[in-house]
Parts: sequence; structure tokens; C-alpha cells
Amino acid sequence: MTKPVQTNDLTQFCQSVLSAVGADFETARDCTGSMMHGSIHGVDSHGVRLLGHYAKALQGGRLNKTPHMKFTRTRASSGMLHGDNAQGARATYSAVEHACDLAAEAGIGAVGITNSSHFGPAGAYVMRATQRGMLALATCNSDSFVRLHDGTERFHGTNPLAIGCPAPDNPWLLDMATSAVPFNRVQLYRSTGDPLPEGVASDSAGVDTTDPQKADMLAPLGGTFGFKGAGLAGVAELFSAVLTGMKLSPDIAAMGGPDFSTPRGMGAFVIALDPDAFVGAELVRAGIARYLELLRACPPQPGQKVMAPGDREWAVALDRRKNGITLDPVTLAEFADLAESLRVDPIA
Repeated sequence: MTKPVQTNDLTQFCQSVLSAVGADFETARDCTGSMMHGSIHGVDSHGVRLLGHYAKALQGGRLNKTPHMKFTRTRASSGMLHGDNAQGARATYSAVEHACDLAAEAGIGAVGITNSSHFGPAGAYVMRATQRGMLALATCNSDSFVRLHDGTERFHGTNPLAIGCPAPDNPWLLDMATSAVPFNRVQLYRSTGDPLPEGVASDSAGVDTTDPQKADMLAPLGGTFGFKGAGLAGVAELFSAVLTGMKLSPDIAAMGGPDFSTPRGMGAFVIALDPDAFVGAELVRAGIARYLELLRACPPQPGQKVMAPGDREWAVALDRRKNGITLDPVTLAEFADLAESLRVDPIA
């Protein structure tokens, strides 16, 4: 069993690697920030395991190491951010700040993002908005990996949706893919040899399978009612691609390559709302506090626990900030290779 790595050490290592491949300060900071959000809160599929991927994309030219992003205000409460092929977190954190500025002035701020790339954990961006006292939504589409309901080939990406609301102690935070499971769950079952649950993945012909080795695409969220997950994936397409003029999921180059030199031309979208433009921040905080009190007081089924969106993440974060983050052997080996090839200090 590997020794847990303290969050400060992991943050420093990620920033050192990204700087070593030529990323500017802001890119290294924001890319690391999004990955650390994932790893600290237990969203490991979008955590520091992506460091090698981002380093490769920066070195290959897919991502701009020194982007010059441009924000254009289009109306009183809307704008567009040209990402200049920045790493996705760099563009999205910037868009959130612009959206919050617009919301502080106009009550609501909506910003479309163009010419961006994979942005990691969607929850990281609505969390940034809640820290400024805003409610927020963030979404991004991605390359096709999820079949349609009753479909037989890949169509949507995993197309995440995240919504956050400021609350006492920790925000109410929903961060979800619109697929039945994330692909990293399939990879986990491949490593353990266990069968997949029914109805979460299909083989290359679109036929449902519980064999993780045969899984070639994911099912949309909802099982028998998968039209709901497919519809939610379409919401991500509308905001991220249609409203921004960027690529639909079937037109986006695969995240895993082999081409790491051509920008992917992805869009994303963020919305911020200022409670003071509605009933007021004080009443909003009272309302969400009461809602969470009632929710958590609901009697659970035997052996279960009722939780609000985000409760699992806060518990994981408390433990990992105190005790460190345990990295899987594959990620540790990749970190060792990165440290040696880039001549940066390895993880202790």
C-alpha cells in the first residue's frame, strides 16, 4: 500500500511539472487547482491522474502554453470568452470570474467559452462562484463516448453538469456526468475482474454488457429511463456547443489522441446568479440552511444514510486534507517518469 501524499506536496509537484513543460503561471495554477479539487473531494477520475495527460497536450501543441484570452461583453449580463486554446481550467476559471462580475452588476451573468479544451471536474468552477456568494452552473460537452437511449453507437460525451449554491459550512453542490457511470468505473472493474452492473455499458455493437473488457461505450444516466440522461446530455450540448458555436460531441477529437498537436475546439458555459438580485443573500442562506436541515433529517433506509449533494465530497475532503491522498500505482509510476524526464523534484 502506498504512502498518502500531503495536499501541499501534491500541489507543488503538479505546478512544477506544468511549469517545466512551458505552461505560464496562470495555466499551471488553474490546471493544478482543478485537478486538486478532484483529488481532494474524491473525484479521482478528474484529479491529479490527469497531470500526465495535460503535460502531453501542452508539449504536443494541443493546448496553448501561454494563451491570450479575450473577454467580450455582449449584453448587460452576457459575454463570450475566447479561450485561445487554453487548458480548460484556465479558460473556465476566468469565465467564472467574468460571470460573477456581470452578476454583481446585473443580477445574472452568463458567459460562453470558445476554443477551450477538457476542463476536468465541473464542480471546481461552481465552487469558485459560491466563494463569491453566487449560485452557479457550469457545463461542458466532450468527445462521443455515451450512446443514446436505445442507440447503438457513441453520440454524446459524458457531458457533466454542475450546480452550486452557497450554504452554511459547505455549499450545496451537484456535480454529475450525464452517463450512467464514469468510464473510470469501467477501468476499475477491468482491474478487479468484477462484472459491471446491469445497464451501464455496451459493447462495440451497442449491446448491453456486464463484461468490463467488452465495454466500448457508456449508457446514458437512467437505465430503463435513459432518455432522461440523454436529454440532460443534450442540455450540455446546447449550452456548450450550440450557444458558443463550438463543436458538438461527435465532431470533437478523442481526448486520448493519437493527435496531440491539433486544438480540439471545445466550448463550455457558465452562469452565475447573485442572490441579492432576487430575494436577498440573507434569505437565500436561511432557505438553503432549512432545506438541508430537513433533507438530512429524513429517515434513511436500513443501513443507509441520507445525504445532500456534496456531503460525500466534504467528508472525503476533510479526511484527505488531514491524512493526505493515496495515489494509485499507475499514477505514481507516471509521476516518477515525469519527475525524471522533466528534472523536477519527485513526490516525497
